[in-house]
Amino acid sequence: MDILQSFLLGLLQGLTEFLPISSSGHLALGKYFLGENNEAGLTFEIVVHFGTLCSILIYYRALIGDILKSGVSFLAAPKEKKDDPNVKMILFVLISMIPAFIVGFTLKDSVESIFDSPFLVSIMLVVTWFILFLTKFAKEKDGEVTLGRSFIIGLAQAFAMIPGISRSGSTISAALYFGVKREDAANFSFLMVIPVIGGAMLLQILDLIEIGIDAVQVTSLLVGFFTAFISGYYALKYLIVILKKKGFLYFAYYCWLVGGAGLIYFWI
Repeated sequence: MDILQSFLLGLLQGLTEFLPISSSGHLALGKYFLGENNEAGLTFEIVVHFGTLCSILIYYRALIGDILKSGVSFLAAPKEKKDDPNVKMILFVLISMIPAFIVGFTLKDSVESIFDSPFLVSIMLVVTWFILFLTKFAKEKDGEVTLGRSFIIGLAQAFAMIPGISRSGSTISAALYFGVKREDAANFSFLMVIPVIGGAMLLQILDLIEIGIDAVQVTSLLVGFFTAFISGYYALKYLIVILKKKGFLYFAYYCWLVGGAGLIYFWI
């Protein structure tokens, strides 16, 4: 993989990981048109995912710090801290992880096989359009994330493991359907993905150990990492601003356009 490919795929990962347009779908299409070998692709995928993980940790560093402090305080005094909102957030994130980890450990190979079919990826992008479009009819209320809702939002996250289905789009949309405020929905969506990205990276690293790392790839991997990290940080920052002001409709139309174009291209 050359420097330009690394830059372009890192940019795709960084922008699309947080924008509700499916990073996995765009990476699958990007790899199809740019070309790459599977071994280099696995190493690169781990690196760019680490880049976007770092962007979340940096962006939410203050909130994550408060949550961790509350978690430690809860362990020291459970009765006094059981109603702490940050402690509840930890519980909700843990509950939301369950569906994704079940799918990840049981259907990993089946899900990954879709990466080899850009036509199916295009279909899933059209499905993402539909998911995002429905948020037009969701009325914002004073709804909150609850135990039951966190599990359902987790189901949306597990569904989004299919390439072409946007993880942020599915999870934020699910929260919006429940009347959760837009900013709160986005914050929960990005907090709940931290352990999922970490778990996915662990599975990929285990596969990579069997393949090995080519030292020649180091420069390309660094380019991919920093491109994904920087673009991911700003994509996350501006998505929340756009979501609060405009909603998801523009992203919905984009997914319809790319998915529809893909269906026509790969069908013919």
